[in-house]
Amino acid sequence: MKIFLTATLLLLSNLLLAQTDQKIYDIIDSISAERLENDVKTLAGFGTRHTLSDTVSQTRGIGAARRWIKSEFENISKDCKNCLEVFYQKDLVKKGANQRIVKDVWVVNVVAIQRGTKYPNRFIIMSGDIDSRVTDPTDYTSDSPGANDNASGMAGTIEAARVLSQYSFESSIIYVGLSGEEQGLFGGQGLAKYATDKGWEIMGVMNNDMIGNIKGVDGIIDNRTFRIFSEPVPPTETEQQRRARRFYGGEVDGISRQLARYIHKTVKTYMPEMNPKMIYRLDRFGRGGHHRPFNDAGFAGIRIMEAHENYTQQHQDIREENGIKYGDVVEHVNFEYTAKLTAVNAINLASIASAPPAPQELEIGGIVEAAAKFKWKKATGTNVKGYKIYWRDTTSPTWDHSRFVGDIDNFVLDGIVVDNFFFGIATVGKNGFESPVVFPSKIFR
Repeated sequence: MKIFLTATLLLLSNLLLAQTDQKIYDIIDSISAERLENDVKTLAGFGTRHTLSDTVSQTRGIGAARRWIKSEFENISKDCKNCLEVFYQKDLVKKGANQRIVKDVWVVNVVAIQRGTKYPNRFIIMSGDIDSRVTDPTDYTSDSPGANDNASGMAGTIEAARVLSQYSFESSIIYVGLSGEEQGLFGGQGLAKYATDKGWEIMGVMNNDMIGNIKGVDGIIDNRTFRIFSEPVPPTETEQQRRARRFYGGEVDGISRQLARYIHKTVKTYMPEMNPKMIYRLDRFGRGGHHRPFNDAGFAGIRIMEAHENYTQQHQDIREENGIKYGDVVEHVNFEYTAKLTAVNAINLASIASAPPAPQELEIGGIVEAAAKFKWKKATGTNVKGYKIYWRDTTSPTWDHSRFVGDIDNFVLDGIVVDNFFFGIATVGKNGFESPVVFPSKIFR
């Protein structure tokens, strides 16, 4: 009878922890395709947002665009009783920094911080790019509306701020428009350094670059699928860590990959109509995005984007050749799809910002035993309900099995052979939200 009651209590505990939160559904329903359309049209209407374009005009160029973005964040802040800290973060990039920097330029990011109630120095970041370009990356005068690349991601970031600013969260959220992406990822480099210098604890960066196109150059039309790009392990890992992976595994379990899995799970839970595809690659083949500078600095970062790109609408002079209309114009953006991917971001920002900190110093044992053993340093905070152990087959892309083990700092999974699975642990809050999974970093016997 005692064993039956214990099993029943564990089952009920897991069922309770698996319940969804109405707040997340409300956030999804609050994302407006109409507002996104208005914002994309406004951004495209600045003519060009090339990083080296006009900064004086009130109607054309990147200067006018970033001032408008800043004013939108400030208006959002007024509506939430000044809940956002809005400012420019900038760095001077000198002529010749690379072939695309043909004159000195201030690379200016627009930042809006929504401070957390318990962990104001812990951040989850959503970014979009301000700048655009045509065929020649040094042409900063020709019309370059950049409706999908990347007014869609920038508009999504603004819309997420509108919706999430109506809530409060334990950790801080940053909404940011990054500049200089097309010229060499300079905006991301600048903000990553700024974050490091300020001692920010960044839990993850969700970079949105092209979230509005549903018709691929291959003719496929798909308004449900999107890609999550993530690198396998951080470039900052040590040689000792690399050697350890040969014997203990973890080749696809870096912090960015865990962030990708978290997003995949949240979307499958709250937006089952969507089809998130985890791409086991830093970015598209041979190409780059603004999450990479954060990865280079040792932070978790992923790229969210459409599944089917149309290259006739990327980095193109506006023209028509052989019956094909080239150019990144508003007509090619599907705003309902942009709203869906904005919601993907918003619910993950809300979930991570609502969760307690992840466990620290996770160690794993169980060599030549019929059990997997764990010990860890418990997370700080009063919102901790306990910890959940996750495991999966070594060939599985997602965490497929889990067990909630309570508010403890060690546990033994009897009957589970450590050789046959990968393991991780997440902190579970009393509100039901979980931290991203932490992969073991140490071994004990």
